[in-house]
Amino acid sequence: MADRGCLLEAAPLPPEVRESLAELELELSEGECGRPGPLDPYLQAENRLSGPSLTTAAPKPQKSRPTNSRDERFRSDVHTEAVQAALAKYKERKMPMPSKRRSVLVHSSVETYTPPDTSSASEDEGSLRRPGRLTSTPLQSHPGIEPWLDRVIQGSSTSSSASSTSSHPGGRPNAAPSAATTLSGLAAHAHIDVHSAPPDVTTGIVQHSHCERPQVASVRGVPRGYSGSVLETAGGVPVNSRVSSKIQQLLNTLKRPKRPPLKEFFVDDFEELLEVQQPDPNQPKPEGSQMVVLKGEPLAVGTSWPPSLLAALQRWGTTQPKAPCLTALDTAGKPVYTLTYGKLWSRSLKLAYTLLNKLTNKNEPLLMPGDRVALVFPNNDPVMFMVAFYGCLLAELVPVPIEVPLTRKDAGSQQVGFLLGSCGVALALTTDACQKGLPKAQTGEVATFKGWPPLAWLVIDGKHLAKPPKDWHPLAQDTQAGTAYIEYKTSKEGSTVGVTVSHASLLAHCRALTQACGYSEAETLTNVLDFKRDAGLWHGVLTSVMNRMHVVSIPYALMKVNPLSWIQKVCSYKARAALVKSRDMHWSLLAQRGQRDVSLSSLRMLIVADGANPWSISSCDAFLNVFQCRGLRPEAICPCACSPEGLTVAIRRPPDLGGPPPRKAVLSMSGLSYGVIRVDTEEKLSVLTVQDVGQVMPGASVCVVKIEGTPYLCKTDEVGEICVNSSATGTAYYGLLGITKNVFETVPVTAGGVPVSERPFTRTGLLGFIGPDNLIFIVGKLDGLMIVGVRRHNADDVVATALAVEPMKFVYRGRIAVFSVTVLHDDRIVLVAEQRPDASEEDSFQWMSRVLQAIDSIHQVGVYCLALVPANTLPKAPLGGIHVSETKQRFLEGTLHPCNVLMCPHTCVTNLPKPRQKQPEVGPASMVVGNLVAGKRIAQASGRELAHLEDSDQARKVAAPLLQFLFLADVLQWRAHTTPDHALFLLLNAKGTVTSTATCVQLHKRAERVAAALIEKGRLDAGDHVALVYPPGVDLIAAFYGCLYCGCVPVTVRPPHPQNLSTTLPTVKMIVEVSKSACVLTTLAITRLLKSKEAAAAVDIRTWPTILDTDDIPKKKLASIFRPSSPDVLAYLDFSVSTTGILAGVKMSHSATSALCRSIKLQCELYPSRQIAICLDPYCGLGFALWCLCSVYSGHQSVLVPPLELESNVSLWLSAVSQYKARVTFCSYSVMEMCTKGLGSQTGALRMKGVNLSCVRTCMVVAEERPRIALTQSFSKLFKDLGLPARAVSTTFGCRVNVAICLQGTAGPDPTTVYVDMRALRHDRVRLVERGSPHSLPLMESGKILPGVKVIIAHTETKGPLGDSHLGEIWVSSPHNATGYYTVYGEEALHADHFSARLSFGDTQTVWARTGYLGFLRRTELTDASGERHDALYVVGSLDETLELRGMRYHPIDIETSVIRAHRSIAECAVFTWTNLLVVVVELDGLEQDALDLVALVTNVVLEEHYLVVGVVVIVDPGVIPINSRGEKQRMHLRDGFLADQLDPIYVAYNM
Repeated sequence: MADRGCLLEAAPLPPEVRESLAELELELSEGECGRPGPLDPYLQAENRLSGPSLTTAAPKPQKSRPTNSRDERFRSDVHTEAVQAALAKYKERKMPMPSKRRSVLVHSSVETYTPPDTSSASEDEGSLRRPGRLTSTPLQSHPGIEPWLDRVIQGSSTSSSASSTSSHPGGRPNAAPSAATTLSGLAAHAHIDVHSAPPDVTTGIVQHSHCERPQVASVRGVPRGYSGSVLETAGGVPVNSRVSSKIQQLLNTLKRPKRPPLKEFFVDDFEELLEVQQPDPNQPKPEGSQMVVLKGEPLAVGTSWPPSLLAALQRWGTTQPKAPCLTALDTAGKPVYTLTYGKLWSRSLKLAYTLLNKLTNKNEPLLMPGDRVALVFPNNDPVMFMVAFYGCLLAELVPVPIEVPLTRKDAGSQQVGFLLGSCGVALALTTDACQKGLPKAQTGEVATFKGWPPLAWLVIDGKHLAKPPKDWHPLAQDTQAGTAYIEYKTSKEGSTVGVTVSHASLLAHCRALTQACGYSEAETLTNVLDFKRDAGLWHGVLTSVMNRMHVVSIPYALMKVNPLSWIQKVCSYKARAALVKSRDMHWSLLAQRGQRDVSLSSLRMLIVADGANPWSISSCDAFLNVFQCRGLRPEAICPCACSPEGLTVAIRRPPDLGGPPPRKAVLSMSGLSYGVIRVDTEEKLSVLTVQDVGQVMPGASVCVVKIEGTPYLCKTDEVGEICVNSSATGTAYYGLLGITKNVFETVPVTAGGVPVSERPFTRTGLLGFIGPDNLIFIVGKLDGLMIVGVRRHNADDVVATALAVEPMKFVYRGRIAVFSVTVLHDDRIVLVAEQRPDASEEDSFQWMSRVLQAIDSIHQVGVYCLALVPANTLPKAPLGGIHVSETKQRFLEGTLHPCNVLMCPHTCVTNLPKPRQKQPEVGPASMVVGNLVAGKRIAQASGRELAHLEDSDQARKVAAPLLQFLFLADVLQWRAHTTPDHALFLLLNAKGTVTSTATCVQLHKRAERVAAALIEKGRLDAGDHVALVYPPGVDLIAAFYGCLYCGCVPVTVRPPHPQNLSTTLPTVKMIVEVSKSACVLTTLAITRLLKSKEAAAAVDIRTWPTILDTDDIPKKKLASIFRPSSPDVLAYLDFSVSTTGILAGVKMSHSATSALCRSIKLQCELYPSRQIAICLDPYCGLGFALWCLCSVYSGHQSVLVPPLELESNVSLWLSAVSQYKARVTFCSYSVMEMCTKGLGSQTGALRMKGVNLSCVRTCMVVAEERPRIALTQSFSKLFKDLGLPARAVSTTFGCRVNVAICLQGTAGPDPTTVYVDMRALRHDRVRLVERGSPHSLPLMESGKILPGVKVIIAHTETKGPLGDSHLGEIWVSSPHNATGYYTVYGEEALHADHFSARLSFGDTQTVWARTGYLGFLRRTELTDASGERHDALYVVGSLDETLELRGMRYHPIDIETSVIRAHRSIAECAVFTWTNLLVVVVELDGLEQDALDLVALVTNVVLEEHYLVVGVVVIVDPGVIPINSRGEKQRMHLRDGFLADQLDPIYVAYNM
């Protein structure tokens, strides 16, 4: 038979075996976590009994089978059937498929790509028959198919198992056609006219429209990329949009709530706690009696054990030097070298001598007894490893075997470095070949790996070792208590620890294994495992030497090429024992077809090292079924349980060694999740079948203790952690005393608290129970345990369920990782798998949704995130397999780079705080007493009184002339007359040179010319509206005053962008139409642009009103300058698009205009001798007032810096401030951001150029939002080096109803900052907290309230006054309030209360304007200029922007700030809601392949910090989020663009 075995090796494998091997190549590595998946129906457990009767028939000749059936052979063991049945129960819910940009679909072929419009057919297409339409549509969207499809799938799995029980092991069951073929058949007949119903987009929108978008100004801004052809429904949502139908589908999946809805009641923000899951009163509880400690048989005494392992080595090395010890094979399976016991002894001695005597450091020996030495040997060189290991033991050194580092960044390599460092390793032993293959530094030395200590490398090939003198003997005495070796172990979190094994334990373990396995002298053992650690080391390197056994070591590389190699070696060497993992049995099953002359009759023990993995049973059963007819005895299969701490815990023994018959347990998964053992009877779906791992080891005691807390003994029907007390366990974690005590010195106690033994036990990390016949059953590992809520789930079980869903079609078998991450104080399950390159998007997505359903029905737990990554990209463990902790690390860091992601936070996260329900407010009667509200001072504040300010003599001299003028036009004429040559305006270009100036008289004359042209050429009458479409400059100012001179009403409009006409021109056209402008004044260049061919493509250019170009108008003097009849007449219209996408124009009267200028003049102390620098857009709000109005009123000189010029010269504004020594300067957030980003590294260069900002008293950011503290602070810090005073930067606040409410000015206290609790804000409350406390949010005061302005805080709903530090709407009363909205449709009535609101109680006389902003007033300790205590106004955010979610009010900026922090590739972020779903749009500043990393991180951070579930994550290119000229995000434009499919997103993930 031996000869035949040798022949067998040379014979080539049949082609189909090669083919299946090629397919195996990638999924090879199941590694530690892997397990065989569902197996053949004829390989089932039930056949074990009838096995022998079947073996007589000769195997049938093989038919070659089509390749696509490969996975069918490994389908449908019990678990697969359970999964398929579970899936059949679900009528597939329509889940919206994520959409992905083409460039991200790396693998996808043209055929698999879904054209963008096919996933939601609109009504008018319903009647068309499109051949081939079905193939490109995801299957789920066809309601007619599902029930039938489900029947097919269910049918196939059950019928195949039914028909297969009688079939022969080797024949193919005549299964029903698989679901896959049925589906392909279905796709082939694509003419079936099945159409999904049109997406129900309108529900959920129409009724929301009033609260979704406040219709303030009747005209909406046009979204970017606006195309006139998109039909809109009432809510402004395009009808035929992919996005809306996807969201509709998503809503439909959410409409069926998984769990009963939470009881809604209001929880005060101080007690706002997360929902704690209450234990289910019906959950199973253990009912058995308390277990007793189980003792193993005693270790045999009286046998002639060698006194130590080294004594055994010396004995065999000297008395049996020719006896073979170890045979190493090459990748072709040929023996390369056989190490004899004589060679092992002599070479180990040589190495020990060299280590002790030949390595010196400055004449001191490099190594002292007890030092640790790293052993770095590849998996194909067991011989050198064995020599090195025994050489170290002889030299009294402690070997620390580790993996060969292949690259500088191996998975987990840093942690291994930490282990080496903590063990104080300074020397590494390796082979010549291995040393040559290690990464090298420039010097040619071995590179230092990340996190590793500096190591000296010693090559131990024979020629490098010194021969010891004849009389030299090693000192090694096997000191019993000393450490013999250190075995590394990677924990669940990824940290690597070293388990120390003492000489005493080593010897006891070898003896116990010898007794349990009945090893005898000169037996042969084939070993497939890693010989550096675990069972491979214990059996194949240590126990084998004790018994003079011959080990045939089969390298991993050979198994990859030929999975049958170990069986062939058992056959040719007539091995008595074999050491394998279940995956090795699984692979050999795949490859065994056609190999007839293999006999396993010599095997008395087939030790399955990972028998503790509950899923090894299917491999064992299947292997036995196939190989029983080749001589394998059923009792030879011996699963064992081991752990790095407990070494071998249990092993099944053959009957001749006294083992009881093997047993199986069929356990309820649901029971297991509560830690209770219930033999399952009724619920066939969710069961776990486990086999025993035999009896306790000789000389050991075992008990089962509770997993958490005090180690109480478990009851007999309870799952706990197995603990072992034995002289043969590990002794400690090297250098880690704390966790060593917990693990290696546990004292189990009875329910009464009495210790069960004087000697401590070691926790093994294995979860299980003790079954009948005192057999040990393992149901999982502590490392794979995931506790979700109150239930426990095992990662391996979840993997098995995932594999049972059409395994191997879409993902690789052994390449699935399951782990849990903590989000919102609970474990969440994450499943990551490698996707096959040929799987299409739809297939993968369908597979993912089916996996979710399967796990949900079998384990009753939701998967938080399911990610597919491209083939071969998961980090590998040393012997194949997946490095789970590294995978988890990458997932959390956002470096996993998946190609498909499905998140299901809605169903998994059940511990969100209760939704808030608003309580009715207290009535007014009990509220107001004097100026107190509910016991607090009424939140009311005002700026300085205008009358007081102008009473002093000095002020009277300056102000008297101004006060006599009611109209700005009069002021300009007066200045042209009294100070004609005083320069009012200087305009700078990008180079910083003055391109135009205007003195008082020049401006007056240019205004006259414009007025004359309007009257003569434009034939306009007083009161007509004129649109001024100018670039920022003096022309704009002249045109404005020209309009005032002839009584027209000017409307400033930002000119269209020549490169972006299609989006900017419609807005211009809209403002011109809405403002009813009778004429457009502009420059020659813009006139041409407005009438160009490109413009015609965007708007109808025939409908423009008269366009006058003011570049060449004749010099004409006006006959008379128009004088309005009263100061309340309209002076100008101010149009602006708000961030919510609403175009609102407000009316400014002449009196309001003068009052505005007067307030600003007083606040900033502006006089003709002053210079101020302005870097703002001059089209609306305060920017317009500062640019066009204030200089004329106050006479100061304005240095105008158009923000656009900063794009070509970022330092322009700051250089101008420095050059003109401006004390006061204004800018916008976008300008400040450009300076901060663009000049960050150039402050030194600017200083060299002489830029000095020490002249600045105040630098104000003009804004209509909450102050951006982070930006203003970084700006201040950055330019401190250029002399910018620390207290100079502040913000202003204005809005539509009043463009300037607050402005820091030059006098008064510095702006203050407070910290508020973000959770209280959501409940519309202000709770002040300390800086740095959790959930704290810094808010900065928005400047000082302007003179003449009064502010009060009113309740948003009751309109009653609120107390100090209460959050409400900011109301304002002031002479410069706007007088109302100017709208086309005359809807002033709707918004009348914006301008003429009155309090519902208290002071009901004053007329206020409502700003639409939330904020609060707080009296500070500071005093203001008048000596009063200063009242600070804090703006929280716009009411229109807020999101109402879960009954709470969220400000988008808070969510966005959290999201931007989540990953370094997120450049910008914006959020909005759509039909109660939170949509997060992030701009990816990185590679498109990394886009999907962001989905989970964004979802996590919003859950953690805001207790919100993200509905949709949209990943887009940088620059897609629209930002207006003030630097504010236009979230509603973005929302419209998203719903109209205009964002061209990289990826859209719909979180289930």
